[in-house]
Amino acid sequence: MGKEPKDINVIIATDCGSTTTKAILIERRNGTYRLIVRGEAPTTVEAPFEDVTMGVLNSVNEVEELTGRKLIDDHGQIIRPAQGNVGADIYVSTSSAGGGLQMMVVGLIRTMTAESAERAALGAGAIVMDVIAANDKRLPHEQIERIRRLRPDMILLAGGVDGGNIQQVVQMAELIAAANPKPRLGIGYRLPVIFAGNKNARDAVKNVLDGKVDLHIVDNIRPTLDTENLEPARESIHNLFMEHVMAQAPGYKKLMSWTDAPIRPTPGAVGDMMKLVADEEGIQILGVDIGGATTDIFSVFRDSKGIPRFNRTVSANLGMSYSISNVFTEAGLDNIMRWIPFDMDERSLRNQVKNKMIRPTTIPQNMETLIFEQAVAREAIRLAFRHHKTFATELKGVQKRRTVSETFDQSAEIAHTLVNMMTLDIIIGSGGVLSHAPRRNQAAMMMLDAFQPEGITQLAVDSIFMMPHLGVLAQVHKEAALQVFHKDCLIKLGTSIVPTGLGKEGKKILEFEITYPDGHTESGELYYGEIKLLPLGVDEVAKAKLKPSRGFDLGEGSGKEVQAELHGGVVGIILDGRGRPLMIPQDKSKRIEYLRKWLLAMNVYPEWVFEKFK
Repeated sequence: MGKEPKDINVIIATDCGSTTTKAILIERRNGTYRLIVRGEAPTTVEAPFEDVTMGVLNSVNEVEELTGRKLIDDHGQIIRPAQGNVGADIYVSTSSAGGGLQMMVVGLIRTMTAESAERAALGAGAIVMDVIAANDKRLPHEQIERIRRLRPDMILLAGGVDGGNIQQVVQMAELIAAANPKPRLGIGYRLPVIFAGNKNARDAVKNVLDGKVDLHIVDNIRPTLDTENLEPARESIHNLFMEHVMAQAPGYKKLMSWTDAPIRPTPGAVGDMMKLVADEEGIQILGVDIGGATTDIFSVFRDSKGIPRFNRTVSANLGMSYSISNVFTEAGLDNIMRWIPFDMDERSLRNQVKNKMIRPTTIPQNMETLIFEQAVAREAIRLAFRHHKTFATELKGVQKRRTVSETFDQSAEIAHTLVNMMTLDIIIGSGGVLSHAPRRNQAAMMMLDAFQPEGITQLAVDSIFMMPHLGVLAQVHKEAALQVFHKDCLIKLGTSIVPTGLGKEGKKILEFEITYPDGHTESGELYYGEIKLLPLGVDEVAKAKLKPSRGFDLGEGSGKEVQAELHGGVVGIILDGRGRPLMIPQDKSKRIEYLRKWLLAMNVYPEWVFEKFK
């Protein structure tokens, strides 16, 4: 890209989603980059249009109409550079149209190299269709049949530490050769295969696969047992995604010739933005993007050596529209019912699910449907987060001293997770059900219930889901991406204070003293089982002294006082005294009574709702 960041004043960015293409216009005003306007149009990858650039131009057209700035010339090209009220300095784009990037991962040991390879693929923004490992209990012919049938966009082959066993790695390569896989898109070109395994096996793998696939060799993902090196594989996945997969999709060659930076897969760009913010601010982040078909969880947590580790997981069967029945099946009726603050019979609940399956793109038209959908969202996020915790772990296969009980403990997986809710700094929610909740308090409550944060944690939502645009923009102009992220993308909801521990209802669990920006101080107590909401506006910071009771912890240990800065937001400061893990009464009438008390305290729904649904 020819332009220096200092010369960039007008930026246009698009995200070609599977159903909608979204364009945003960013301008430098008074020395700061700000979001000016957003336009959207249906994505045009499929028949009858079969040209992704039509959807792009339609969405940019809307930006033109809303701003009066001319961006497209008579030949249907984005005008560059910007001059006066015409054109843009740079144009960048992301894409998940046409089903995004679909990959298969092949490795030796399921919990070691295959898992590292899966992490690399997910981090690059791929959907992992299947993981085939030498020890996954399938017979070779079943594995070959699976590779043949799935038709991925590319395969990542990993296995063995440098200098280790070559024979097994070669056997895995032979499986791919025997399957002779054909790519999902495009006829007459070879399927890209990335080999990121034992460097001593490179020649042997080349002999097996040369001429059958388009082979690319990169550094080993697990050069030694206790190191993981994912970047070279991720980089190769991105490049091949551009050269092969995108180039085969209708209209993408044209789009690639327009952009000033490589097109990124949408989830990969969201992950890039999360990593950038975590690095720039030295914080630990947890993010969710809950869509119609999938729920993605992103996190940056520090490992035992203090190194920040980025992880992304895709729960491809958990979503709010196309996958709503899967959420229902996996969570179970009781788990969804436990979030509904009135007596809803099972039949009407099942009808709600069926209605959504028949008309997946509808949005709730009445309060009952809204409450039901927000209950489902809590379970979709909770299940996706549980999956994420088992995946975001310290490296497997590394010798660790374990106690006897741990050796036999099935939940040791979660015990070694990197996810530490007590040290987490911020949770960011995005996706329609969170970003477009009618009240911001509803988004805050869904995140509190689904993630169950501990200690002191900031909560925020992505206003209009522009993290993909900013993630791809960060490649060429980091400063602009960060400024828009903080000023226009993040809507700060406030800060949650959650003492962990379990107690008896009505027991005092916290004494607090909060000094507001204007100098006045408010003190009070929090009792087990209650929620309190205190006002503190956006960009306001209060100082707090927090003294948990014995048996309760805010990060410094049982009963130890914590002094902290609290950041305000549109919801404020939330004192959540429901304990951790969160226990909801089994008894129906008691459960409804508790839910109503909590929802009223959090100002989640208007009071008439509770009158109507007695």
